[in-house]
Amino acid sequence: MRRLGISVYPNHSSVSEIRDYIDLAAGYNFKRVFTCLLSVEGDKETIVQEFTDVITYAKEKGMEVIADVSPKVFGELGISYNDLTFFKEIGADGIRLDMGFTGNEESIMTFNPQDLKIELNISSGTKYLDNIMSYQANAANLMGCHNFYPHRYTGLSYDHFIETSKQYKAHGLVTAAFVNSPSAHIGPWPVDEGLCTLEMHREWPIEVQAKHLWATEVIDDVIIANAFASEAELKALSELNPYQLTLTCELEADVPELEAKIVTEEFHFNRGDVSDYVIRSTQSRVKYKGHEFVPFHTPDMKKGDIIIETSLYAHYAGELQVALQPMKNSGKSNIVGHVVEEEQFLLNYLKPWQKFQFKLKTIN
Repeated sequence: MRRLGISVYPNHSSVSEIRDYIDLAAGYNFKRVFTCLLSVEGDKETIVQEFTDVITYAKEKGMEVIADVSPKVFGELGISYNDLTFFKEIGADGIRLDMGFTGNEESIMTFNPQDLKIELNISSGTKYLDNIMSYQANAANLMGCHNFYPHRYTGLSYDHFIETSKQYKAHGLVTAAFVNSPSAHIGPWPVDEGLCTLEMHREWPIEVQAKHLWATEVIDDVIIANAFASEAELKALSELNPYQLTLTCELEADVPELEAKIVTEEFHFNRGDVSDYVIRSTQSRVKYKGHEFVPFHTPDMKKGDIIIETSLYAHYAGELQVALQPMKNSGKSNIVGHVVEEEQFLLNYLKPWQKFQFKLKTIN
């Protein structure tokens, strides 16, 4: 199951503000909450009470709560890896180990009687997980989650992100990564230059970040790293299909009604015999066989153009294609629209037989 999540920081926001944010996110079907005990300083009783209030409220809204901790926090709060009762008492569903132990300790934690999830830091890029598994850990209680990076240019490289994530998927573990909300400015640290896992995502629209993470097929849960994301951003993420790539598109002016319907309403999948030049969705040519598809807009094609073949192409008439690179137009292919520029890279993720859909770009 792929889920959406938010992050909250009780040491940087009031409990009432966080409750309102949880209400909003829960209303848009967000199912995870990340919170951070790494940067907590001050009166321990007050801290524990604030975290307990926030976690309890999120749980009442049906959300899973994972708290980020480190060996330092274990020491400051007087907690042993042999006894995780404290985290159960504050209501957490699990803990994320920002920095780990030696491997055996983590394996012991996975058998905790409180049945807490133990989430590991995917981003470290070592044989950390293999080491833990060699100690016969209980994989049912293991999860993986990447780091986020508030300092510009320090986020993960794409290749490292894929390589490390695949290690966790190979063991069948739930994985998570963070996206940045351009409208949010609260994180665990004072640096405010965006908050994301992948450096390439820092300036991207939030829904494109999420689409990309899911398109890689190595990430299950997408979590907004900073607080508080706007309602518009929460809504945009909630409308994404985590399992089917949705490409935002714009149609040409005066596109005939049937051509527009083929783009936005028909079921699309990439043919198995793939081409270097186009993605081919061919069911529309079968469904609308016999319809006269008249040429009306036939310039040369460029990457991202959405094409519907005219009746001049005989039995190809009505077939939808998406250009993967520039091509000459014979005059028989109508360009009916295009995938928006910022999402054209997602075309490279469509595999043979993969299902996809289009959504018209909204005008703000």
